[in-house]
Amino acid sequence: MLKNLFSFRDRYRILHQTWFAFFLTFVCWFNFAPFATTIGKQLHLAPEQIKTLGICNLALTIPARLIIGMLLDRFGPRITYSILLMFAAVPCLATALSQDFNQLVISRLLMGIVGSGFVVGIRMVAEWFPPKEMGSAQGIYGGWGNFGAFGAEFALPMIAVATSFLAGGASNWRLAIALTGIIAAIYGVIYFNTVQDTPAGKVYKRPKKNGALEVTSVKSFWAMIVSNFGLIFALGLLAWRLEQKNIHFLTLGQMYLVWFVLAGLFAYQTYKAYEVNKELLTGKKTYAPAQRFNFSQVAILEFTYVTNFGSELAAVSMLPAFFEKTFGLEHVVAGMIAATYPFLNLVSRPSGGVISDKFGSRKWTMTIISAGIGVGYLMAHFINGNWPIGLAIAVTMICAYFAQAGCGATYGIVPLIKKEATGQIAGNVGAYGNFGGVVYLTIFSLTDAPTLFSTMGIAAMICAFMCAFFLKEPQGSFAGAPEESPEHSTQQSAILAEE
Repeated sequence: MLKNLFSFRDRYRILHQTWFAFFLTFVCWFNFAPFATTIGKQLHLAPEQIKTLGICNLALTIPARLIIGMLLDRFGPRITYSILLMFAAVPCLATALSQDFNQLVISRLLMGIVGSGFVVGIRMVAEWFPPKEMGSAQGIYGGWGNFGAFGAEFALPMIAVATSFLAGGASNWRLAIALTGIIAAIYGVIYFNTVQDTPAGKVYKRPKKNGALEVTSVKSFWAMIVSNFGLIFALGLLAWRLEQKNIHFLTLGQMYLVWFVLAGLFAYQTYKAYEVNKELLTGKKTYAPAQRFNFSQVAILEFTYVTNFGSELAAVSMLPAFFEKTFGLEHVVAGMIAATYPFLNLVSRPSGGVISDKFGSRKWTMTIISAGIGVGYLMAHFINGNWPIGLAIAVTMICAYFAQAGCGATYGIVPLIKKEATGQIAGNVGAYGNFGGVVYLTIFSLTDAPTLFSTMGIAAMICAFMCAFFLKEPQGSFAGAPEESPEHSTQQSAILAEE
């Protein structure tokens, strides 16, 4: 695959157009972090409020990734991605025009929806590439798209400074943020008119039932319910944070109202899951071995994404301010140094996918990389102002490499679980990345950077243990063609067979 990577024909053209769509959604999603301290000073925000905005930026991505996953499976990636890119202009312009903390909270919550774009490309790439190349293709899509976080942290401050003459000599962060949304919306129109959901002659598979994931065993059903509760918990945690002192975006009564609504949402989500899986739960339907998949394996992948992508979200959101305060740097310089973390996405996430393809064991690839994440963050725990800044950057890049390679390795497995439900499964796993980001940033908002780093390191070491002892080696994940026959297709749709 790699020898044809820079071809712009057939499936490679789709890959390049899709990773660039993802790139733009990430530029938009992370366009606040480089200007966090500047915006805080101009709008007179407390440090706790700035940290809370970082959490808000991730929050709605949790339900959005689930909803986008269902829409994706139903309508296809072409329509779904195009609409999402055009929608990005709304929160970008809202952020650029914000005058106070409350307006920023609303705009950043809406921006979280844009962060769900990653899920769409997972399905698009899975439609165009065979299983044996899945890790490499998904790694390139995810890595080059994630490079958008670097684009935001490195390029946007320079745009803001270069156009400062339009803002009376001040850093023109408003124009820089607005520009990201306008460009994304224009590309959304281009994407809609130039891509296709599947290669010619291939049928786009849709789930037979909509509204929830169709599982294949009673045990998997209850595991899915527990998984859904975890995502609702993350939103409840955000509501609690918005009620705390120095924030006061919500009153105590409003927080309880949000919790009540979230409880209702969980009840509705559980009802829809029961409705979709009613025949299974009542014993009226059973699945042949080749059709089964074990949701516990999905749950482990959710945990891996907490530790890799969740930690990446937290790190990218807090590193500019961390370097600025720890080493006394100007915010533009600190933003550029912090950009070394997302910069590595260009090679690290694809390498995770390539290693997963070439190593011959996706299970052990995931285990080793998770351990590397743990070691990296435990080293970062000791960074302080007495360190040579070069050494601090080096440790940051070690963390970045393993976290991003872990993302690539995770999504080298996800698309192979059940083809027609790839959007929903990818949405669940992706949402847990945001769950991790919300939890980690909440810990950071209540403590400090060393505590955050050690927490992420310990979680990753636990994840490595879980992968080593409980993650199963996917079956058929190195097949040469995605669909050689109807029977072959059925077998490939259920690589994680229920025992």
